Amino acid sequence: MTTDAVLGVVGVVDAVTVQLRTRILSGDIRSGAPLTEAAVSQSFGVARPSAKAAIEQLVASGLLVRTAHRSARVVGIDADTVRDVYRTRARLESAALRELAQSRVVPEAARVANAELLAMPPGPDPATVDPDLRFHSALIDALGSDRTGRMYRSVLDEVRLCMAQVQGRRLLDAEDIAAQHAAILEAVAVGDADLAADLLSVHLSSAEERLVDALSRD
Repeated sequence: MTTDAVLGVVGVVDAVTVQLRTRILSGDIRSGAPLTEAAVSQSFGVARPSAKAAIEQLVASGLLVRTAHRSARVVGIDADTVRDVYRTRARLESAALRELAQSRVVPEAARVANAELLAMPPGPDPATVDPDLRFHSALIDALGSDRTGRMYRSVLDEVRLCMAQVQGRRLLDAEDIAAQHAAILEAVAVGDADLAADLLSVHLSSAEERLVDALSRD
């Protein structure tokens, strides 16, 4: 097999993965829906091995789950999942904030992302998900650790799925999110690690509890 052929297959798999990921995160493919290799192959006009590889990538990222002798399914978002996802990211982000506060380093990428939130009209809006997630990712990236970044990104699709559920239900106001972000960055700027971690805890807990409450009503 030539190098060009290998790159071509990888390109097809990645393209299918991106399309499936987008449809899952947007809600076009709903929680619990099965995704078979045959269906993906037919839908995208790709070979079964490419469909299988795309599905496996989404299983690895946490957006799909697969059990023995069963088709892969879109992960279900329930209260336990939400709590575990938010608490996992809280552990990583809290540690990052404490380290940044020690050197009083405020990531510019976090400021830029928060400025986008501030520029949005007041009120809940699904469009807040991207800049909100970029704000939090910037805290991790500012550590300059590839390994920590990989750890964080291993749960990032599940984080995004939860955030999409929060804002899809219009549970959080863009102005409130930006104000909480700004307070976190200010605590980092003055070197108050405990305050930065506490503000992050309140910020994430608010989204977590609102989504858990909404799921219980559903």
